[in-house]
Amino acid sequence: MAVHAHINGIPVEVPEGTMILDAARSVQIDIPRLCKHPDLDPTAACGICIVKVEGINRMLRACCTPIEEGMKIVTHDPEIVEVRRTVVELIMSKHPNECLTCGRNQNCELQTLVAEFGIRTVALPNIVPDLPLYDDTEVLTIDPRKCITCGRCVMVCQEMQNVHALCFLDRGYGTRIAAAGVTLGESPCVKCGQCSAHCPTGAIVEFDETGKTWDYIKDPSLFTAVQIAPSVRVAIGEAFGYPPGTNLTGKLYAALRRMGFDAIFDTNFGADVTILEEGTEFIQRFVHKSAELPLITSCCPAWVDFMEKFYGDMIDHFSTCKSPHEIVGVLAKTYYAKKQGLDPAKMRVVSIMPCTAKKWEIHRSASMAASGYQDVDVSLTTRELARMIKQAGIDFRHLPEEECDRVLGDYSGAGTIFGATGGVMEAALRTAQDLLTGKALKKVEFKAIRGLKGVKEAEVEVAGKTVRVAVAHGLANVESVLERVQEAKEKGDEPPYHFIEVMACPGGCVGGGGQPYGVTNEVREARARGLYTEDERLAVRKSHENPEVKRLYDEFLEKPLSHKSHELLHTRYQARLTYSR
Repeated sequence: MAVHAHINGIPVEVPEGTMILDAARSVQIDIPRLCKHPDLDPTAACGICIVKVEGINRMLRACCTPIEEGMKIVTHDPEIVEVRRTVVELIMSKHPNECLTCGRNQNCELQTLVAEFGIRTVALPNIVPDLPLYDDTEVLTIDPRKCITCGRCVMVCQEMQNVHALCFLDRGYGTRIAAAGVTLGESPCVKCGQCSAHCPTGAIVEFDETGKTWDYIKDPSLFTAVQIAPSVRVAIGEAFGYPPGTNLTGKLYAALRRMGFDAIFDTNFGADVTILEEGTEFIQRFVHKSAELPLITSCCPAWVDFMEKFYGDMIDHFSTCKSPHEIVGVLAKTYYAKKQGLDPAKMRVVSIMPCTAKKWEIHRSASMAASGYQDVDVSLTTRELARMIKQAGIDFRHLPEEECDRVLGDYSGAGTIFGATGGVMEAALRTAQDLLTGKALKKVEFKAIRGLKGVKEAEVEVAGKTVRVAVAHGLANVESVLERVQEAKEKGDEPPYHFIEVMACPGGCVGGGGQPYGVTNEVREARARGLYTEDERLAVRKSHENPEVKRLYDEFLEKPLSHKSHELLHTRYQARLTYSR
């Protein structure tokens, strides 16, 4: 049912239940706000989005007030602007004046509002709480002094991700964000970084390792290689003025080479190898009954952490295959090092990831040093790479396109779609179909498992058999999928699914916690389109048809799930306590 109203004299027609904030946006009126994010329900915490409605003698908060038939709304007048200005000044009075050294400088929603309101002097005394940094994980850095108590991080952690690591502690002036009674590392936190992606200020940012990376690059005794994840190429451009989803692979290679890296690899190659290993695992289970079904993907480290803490009884269903960037890391210090005559002890591998959890993953167990050395030495977020490119004085927009190093760089279209939810499943099905039938699959798209629906289910015909698959993204969506599996096991029934893909972040890696700020579903969709477009234009669209992957197995690994591949490319899991104190 449609509702008709007027906003600043402009007629508006919107569906019933639409909030005033969204209705105003539909007629190109922007109401300032801090606590509201498109991914989240409104908390009405900040009070900046107040508006006037004719016939009501108080101002209403636009983020949580549904528009009603016949409403006459004023969003901007001198009184409203002055109230909003006062609210911003009150927030500033409790906020440290450290913009120049803040990780969100020039990309902070509070800083933007202060500039828009033309606030040049501080009208109220500054009473910043004396609270220490909260960064024991070396993944995320929390500065409670910069928290504006908008509630976004808590809602993301508790509702969108179903982790419940962060909460508000204390009351009034002393309110702060933290894990209740424990350090962040001891809490259920899975390091997904969605709290940092949704925080409007610098209260939660990634643990910065750009300095460490520059040290590697500048050390003449080291051979420093770098790799880029699938979704980085369609998001990095946002830091340089490109529309979301613009694929900048060639420019990224050029920028990394100019920064001084000695070799440029691509994580998409590792994704192709993952499909050979994981796809073979699936065939072993599905055809040869080597282990229980369903098989569950293991590419996402935040999901691995979540599974070990919350679903330890499902470990037997988890693929043992490492994530693609870990595969490239170990192959760089074994296969590539041998081919190039390099000493792996003098090699450093840097991963550029859309993800904060990768910072934890590179140290998660001894299997992450299968080469005899730590396989990946540093994992940087997309945001960290953008800062490094700017530090290097590189004019990114005018860079020519270059190629990566072939040995661990060539990739298929299946490798590139790993960055979107459903992409791992689609890539695996392309290969499983060919390997099981011995025939080349002509129609390689599986569009039923694409898109941003929280849980996607499909039945796919593979070699004359029906394969039931499920794809879940955003950890709050995982519970219903796994509960169906557990229920079937308890009853002794057939599993509801044969193959399950899980990505911790909404949208998959394109919406990762380390991607450029300002993510919405529209941005996630644009980034995913950039990956699917590249897949469509590539000549090779199946992982097992990648010539360099074939060469890798012929020269080094022998075959998928061989003894050597198990030794280098696979890992183990163990159930862990939710709270580790």
